Amino acid sequence: MKLDLHSAWEFRAADPALSLRENFAARDGWRTATVPGTVYQDLLVHGVIPDPHVGLNEADVQWVAERDWCYRCRFDLSLATLGPQTDLVFEGLDTFAEVWLNGKRILASDNMFVPARVAVAAALREGSNLLEIRFESALRKGREREAKFGRRHLWNGDASRLYVRKAQYHYGWDWGPVMLTAGPWQPVRLHSYAARIDDLESTVWLSESLDAARIDLRTAIVGTEAIVEGVIEHRLYAPAGNLIAEHRAPLTTDCEASLSLAQPELWWPAGHGAQPLYRLETIARAGDQVLDRVVRRIGLRRLRLVQEPVAGERGLSFYFEVNGKAVFTGGANWIPDDTLLNRISPARYRERVQQAVAGNMLMLRVWAGGIYESEAFYDACDELGVLVWQDFLFACGLYPAHEAFLASIEAEARAAIRRLRHRASLALWCGNNEDYAIAESIGLYGAGKDMARFDARAIYEGLLPTLCEQLDPQRPYWPGSPYSPSSTATVNSDDATVGDRHSWEVWHKEMLPYQQYRQVEARFVSEFGMQAHPSIGVLEAAIPEAERFPLSRTMTAHNKAGSAAFPDGHRRLAVYVADTLNAGPSLAESVYATQFVQAEAMRYAYQDFRRRWQQPGARAVGGALVWQLNDCWPVTSWAVIDSAGVVKPAWHTIRRALAPCAVAVRASAEEAAICLMNSTTAAVAATLELAVYALTGACLYTMHHDGEAAANASTALSLPLPSFAEPVIVAVRWGANGRTLAEDCAWPEPFRYHRFATADIAVVREPAARRICLSADVPVKGLWLAGSGLRFGDNFLDLLPGVPRFVEIDGDLNLPICVTALDQPTRIV
Repeated sequence: MKLDLHSAWEFRAADPALSLRENFAARDGWRTATVPGTVYQDLLVHGVIPDPHVGLNEADVQWVAERDWCYRCRFDLSLATLGPQTDLVFEGLDTFAEVWLNGKRILASDNMFVPARVAVAAALREGSNLLEIRFESALRKGREREAKFGRRHLWNGDASRLYVRKAQYHYGWDWGPVMLTAGPWQPVRLHSYAARIDDLESTVWLSESLDAARIDLRTAIVGTEAIVEGVIEHRLYAPAGNLIAEHRAPLTTDCEASLSLAQPELWWPAGHGAQPLYRLETIARAGDQVLDRVVRRIGLRRLRLVQEPVAGERGLSFYFEVNGKAVFTGGANWIPDDTLLNRISPARYRERVQQAVAGNMLMLRVWAGGIYESEAFYDACDELGVLVWQDFLFACGLYPAHEAFLASIEAEARAAIRRLRHRASLALWCGNNEDYAIAESIGLYGAGKDMARFDARAIYEGLLPTLCEQLDPQRPYWPGSPYSPSSTATVNSDDATVGDRHSWEVWHKEMLPYQQYRQVEARFVSEFGMQAHPSIGVLEAAIPEAERFPLSRTMTAHNKAGSAAFPDGHRRLAVYVADTLNAGPSLAESVYATQFVQAEAMRYAYQDFRRRWQQPGARAVGGALVWQLNDCWPVTSWAVIDSAGVVKPAWHTIRRALAPCAVAVRASAEEAAICLMNSTTAAVAATLELAVYALTGACLYTMHHDGEAAANASTALSLPLPSFAEPVIVAVRWGANGRTLAEDCAWPEPFRYHRFATADIAVVREPAARRICLSADVPVKGLWLAGSGLRFGDNFLDLLPGVPRFVEIDGDLNLPICVTALDQPTRIV
């Protein structure tokens, strides 16, 4: 029997003047609670607090984190229905929690990520039962630990967070608000049983030729001593649903089995093949009675992290190989999609992952300051072919490593590895985010440094890799991000020739122009980015009308970049906008300008990183993950999808740069440097049409070139250009078999130096084809289409005279469309 305890919950703020028992016995102050859920979520529902996402309300809800909170639930039970063993199961308590059942203290928990199972048969009563939970202030408890063990160095948030095993972004980050939630954030249930499956380990082995597979199974059973003639059954069903392999054996505490199959259907990342998932069903029986059942979907694939010499260069590669095929891993970093996690529905998870796939991304890095994500997230990644780089949850700090902390971390890591290791999408475990970098910044890591004071190395280089080797030996483990596998004086977390790197010289550090992303490439660029405002609709919902101008107090508060003491995101963004174009004063113009800059920055970054994929033996850059895919609240940030799920123009430039066939052009006075990028397994013919336009629209020069884009490689070539006495636009079209595969344009930059002629932009609706046709009489840069209820198949386009562009539309073509472009008046058509 599994009884979900998700109804009849109440909560109240604990009165510090009352004892614990007096607080639970109090008659007043109780309100209905949602479980799974958190206190912020319920206070918002009851109107006790204003929406923290709106205006400056974040400051008005900080008192919530300073209070303790009481939860209680009554449930009825017939003891005659119970089995030999009965447990209360808490999938997650946020964070410092004490639990009582019928007045008996049964559990104390201080780790949000560790599920708990407590035997409670002796504490249960016939009829009504009372379950009570007290959540103590994580802020107060963390500061108590900090006072005991000492303050530690960190970036972002209150320093006490380093002692608290709680989602670190709850303490505020450079893109998110401070909202220290508390509550039973994961399911609570009563589980009564004779025997249960405690753990199921499934290890996939593929033959060298990939034409045969074996799945080794190890099942841990609890309660077998009470079972007579028990059996354990494993059944494997093909993606089509038919049974293809099975195994049956006597039920013991530790059961081992193997299932074999020929000609397995292989699981591939998005864009490289299909994502067939087999269904594995494991059943523990006693006669005809089903004792327990576990059903999983697994993908059959072989994955390697390849670190090998790069021809003609120093260092080693860092790329992923799936089923024997090297893949350039373009993707993004993932943060929690809401400050209130329980508001994220499975449909919303799937929508975000689908948006990543539609943007030609094939990896998401689950960032260390968030959570081990929902099953719905990993389900979507398995189904849609998105590889997951999974951080363990240590971010931007010098974490402690005392005995009690290590014990909590071990329980947390064991739970996470056991839960996720069967996932086909899971590509890599990573120890932390930027903890090596922060240690370097204060002289605690590197040759000749006082590394003994960097005690969390015991976690990243000891505890975590040991657990991964024990519990998930086939998966690569990487100590941190960024990380270089050496502590010599010349190798550190910024080393571009080995390991992964966070390339923040654009935006942070030197604030390099985004046109110089080529200078900050690395073997694997796991973070980089450029800020932009969210969509105007998001801002209108979150910013009071009187504050809707670019540098208002509220707009500044909704940009968290910098430190709490000195937020500087608005200043940095203003510099990049001013360096790039001439922006207007209104909020709508500022939204377009910042999104324009972000889109152009991402075009440069992804093109420059991908061009260095090169060829076998010379994979100089193996992947690029933008910071970041998504947002958790209405904010100006590095996200390419805002908190309402609206894609920014940068999403489209990334989509084009990561397409199976993509082209990049950079123009100088003498030549057009062109790179053809082909991720397919066959060489592709390349018929290149190059055209040079004056800003007035006159076509000054054309040429034709026939070539070939090598398979799964980048192919560079240079085409000579005549001299021109005026600024020009160099456009390249890559065609094959009569169709356009890719296009790119090199415009004279910076754009602010030039006056672009006012264009006659034609928008012709073609209802039968579910599309519009766009054309212009002069060159148009960065044309952005927007419309309520409309989805555009392509966007942020360059228009050239005599070259129509067709854009498919999902939605009612009769709805108005807003057309915005660089230095062009906004029109509604």
